[in-house]
Amino acid sequence: MRQSFQVGDKAVYPVHGVAEVVSLESRDIGGSSTSVYILQILETGLKIMVPVTNAGTVGLREIITSKQVKEVYAILKSRDVPRDTQTWNRRYREYMEKIKTGSVFEIAEVLRDLSVLRSTKDLSFGERRMLETARSLLVREIALAKGSPEDKVGAEIDAMFTAAAA
Repeated sequence: MRQSFQVGDKAVYPVHGVAEVVSLESRDIGGSSTSVYILQILETGLKIMVPVTNAGTVGLREIITSKQVKEVYAILKSRDVPRDTQTWNRRYREYMEKIKTGSVFEIAEVLRDLSVLRSTKDLSFGERRMLETARSLLVREIALAKGSPEDKVGAEIDAMFTAAAA
């Protein structure tokens, strides 16, 4: 997997989602000159500085490919979710760990599991927020990967769960 990004490239930063590399600068960190990516998160406008040498360590990665979009959709459509008997706070911690990995597949599992769970019982406030976070992270990245508008991708994902709930 490529770890060098150029100005203008889109990349995914764990938890925050899709970012654009707005500049590549040299900064003085700990007394030595270090090359850093300056990222701007598309959704919030937040700017993040990531040392080039640590990009892989923090989980900075490329946007998924169209083949990987199919894999994400397969995860979302899968309904063989194990029966969940955990308390909501334990489930919340487990799902947050998955989101923090930055893996689109882990995030898809969180979205699927919470959407399926929502059809059988009420979600806690934290779970509802996490569901929205997972959905927005996926929608933004899949829209870029497919070259489709975000609202169209969002409708496709929502349809997977409304069809299943009907």
